[in-house]
Amino acid sequence: MINPLYHASGSRYDGNMKFERCGKSGLLLPRVSLGLWHNFGDVNTLANSRDMLHCAFDNGITCFDLANNYGPSYGSAEETFGQIMKSSFLPYRDEMVITTKAGYDMWEGPYGNGGSRKYLMASLDQSLRRMNLEYVDIFYSHRFDPDTPMEETLQTLVDIVRRGKALYIGISKWPADASQVAYDYLAARDVPCLIYQGRYNMIDRRIEESGILRQAADNGVGFTAFSPLEQGILTGRYLNGVPEGSRASKGKFLSPDMITPQLIDKLEKLNDIARRRGQSLAQMSLSWLLKDRSVTSVIIGSSSVNQLRDSLGCLDNLEFTQEELTEIDSILSNRSEYISR
Repeated sequence: MINPLYHASGSRYDGNMKFERCGKSGLLLPRVSLGLWHNFGDVNTLANSRDMLHCAFDNGITCFDLANNYGPSYGSAEETFGQIMKSSFLPYRDEMVITTKAGYDMWEGPYGNGGSRKYLMASLDQSLRRMNLEYVDIFYSHRFDPDTPMEETLQTLVDIVRRGKALYIGISKWPADASQVAYDYLAARDVPCLIYQGRYNMIDRRIEESGILRQAADNGVGFTAFSPLEQGILTGRYLNGVPEGSRASKGKFLSPDMITPQLIDKLEKLNDIARRRGQSLAQMSLSWLLKDRSVTSVIIGSSSVNQLRDSLGCLDNLEFTQEELTEIDSILSNRSEYISR
């Protein structure tokens, strides 16, 4: 059967999606972005990936977050996105913010990893070919590379923008001292850093405790949070233990021994708060990140259209009482032992 031509929903900007200005830039980002880290690779069906991407855009998600090695296998998430860009999204390209990254291992040999000019330039060229794009909206340095001079990495980012291969630059998972060097270097060359991407959720608050979140705001840089549900811990999936087929059961990023009776007790208490708010635990966890403007956007993952629609329910209630925040902090007072890899 031939798939019908895609026509985006005419009400995609009339729903609950809200947009936030990214730092001091002119760019607005949706409060919820879709990440293609998992579930969009060549081990997944193209039909399901297409359905999720269509659903996301139809509901106001205009930002799609990728990286060179997302899949699995490496590069295949970008290839999936490229196929859907060509078949569905091309007429809507100017309504989208498409991001990619480089920094981690991508191909064999000494030039397929890190922060060197050779690697970053080659990786972005490959990403553009896979995604059928002339440019990306945001290109991230995916990690800080202590073995490459910062000036080399940062000047490469400047040159990428000046060559028209990316409109904006971001950094991800850089430590605070290196981030400040990056902010100063890029601003001095009129290619200011647009956004910092960091791991942040109710359990893992290291980005907040280290001062990186505040530092970004002080420098006019936006912030987007990945792993907002702590690899699925902050959902209802583990309220009754470790179900078959869950991420913890596979032991890749979340080990079964982390789902302890003590953790389940905390999740049950958090779930009680969510129910009082008229939300699922996952929805409340996303709302918690979006409760103020220090977080420009959260990057959600999804394995199905239904899961994606459920996550978008976080936008229905972004307000927390002080009592709710205090109760959440009390429940999660000993968080560090529950941080996944």
